[in-house]
Amino acid sequence: MGFLGKLKEKVTPPNVHVTVALKKQFFSLGENLEGTVQILPGEGVDCDEIRCEIACVERVRKVKRVYSQSLKREVEQEVWESAVLFSSKPQLSGPTHLSEGVALSFPFSVPLPPHLPPSMKTLDRRAEWSLKGVVAVRGRPDATSKTLELVVVSRELVQQPQPATVTCKYCGAVYPQSLDRCPNCGAPRTA
Repeated sequence: MGFLGKLKEKVTPPNVHVTVALKKQFFSLGENLEGTVQILPGEGVDCDEIRCEIACVERVRKVKRVYSQSLKREVEQEVWESAVLFSSKPQLSGPTHLSEGVALSFPFSVPLPPHLPPSMKTLDRRAEWSLKGVVAVRGRPDATSKTLELVVVSRELVQQPQPATVTCKYCGAVYPQSLDRCPNCGAPRTA
């Protein structure tokens, strides 16, 4: 391989088609994000690792005062500030050889922290969850899948079924139907 071939290899990612498939369309905070990273190599390559990258980034629109040289005074300017609230890069496979045309599938299961915000977009605030699959090769850019925008919702509170109740006809206390006497006055249940 000549000089230009080696240079081209250093600046181009390996010819590996990477896709991510999720088990569900949306996930709740506190549960496991599950799916598979699927790989179809277009060339034989030795990779350092196969991983998925999950992130939650919050962006907030703020108004800041900045000095304008042309106007010679301070002016208000809208800016978006961002902060990474969560980032995880679980390794799905260590160093391995990928043979051309041999499809591989790597399952993953990553717990989503329950204390973070769900996916949302408003006029001045955004919380975006993203996921992508990565094939890392030493000395070359990573081969990555398209970045998926995840739909992460708040954990639903499961309502416990309320036991059937009766009202005591003597004192008016409400108690479970499973009791045969009123716990307040001791009268026998009539209904």
